[in-house]
Amino acid sequence: MSGRFFDDWMIGDRIEHPIRRTVTETDNLLFSTMTHNPQPLHIDAEAAKASEFGQILVNGTFTFSLMVGLSVGETTLGTLVANLGYDELVMPAPVFLGDTLRATSEVTALRESKSRPGAGLVTFRHEALNQRHEVVCRCLRTALVKKRG
Repeated sequence: MSGRFFDDWMIGDRIEHPIRRTVTETDNLLFSTMTHNPQPLHIDAEAAKASEFGQILVNGTFTFSLMVGLSVGETTLGTLVANLGYDELVMPAPVFLGDTLRATSEVTALRESKSRPGAGLVTFRHEALNQRHEVVCRCLRTALVKKRG
């Protein structure tokens, strides 16, 4: 299913996104180094082993990016004008190498655009959950989405 137009959304619409993703050491290491994040918890197995987690902790900005990416196909693919903001971002549980994440989305608000008559604003509550059904990331994303026609 491709993204939906503004006109197709209703407050309360909920999606269980079908794509799941197992986080690998390569994912975490590449993302951390590409974004110049030298945090030892993410890239140094010995330092991470000595931490309260006892193992590598996956970079939280990777987790956030993956959550949003998992949602795109069923929300805004082909209909997005722009993402306008991300709010209330929380990471209530850690993500470790080998965790498999899935995402859900729920529409929490809709409003017509005042400046763009051919688009409207959709606010999604995205959640990422691990294989133990624990929420590992949550945020609100406001997207400017095209209208039909």
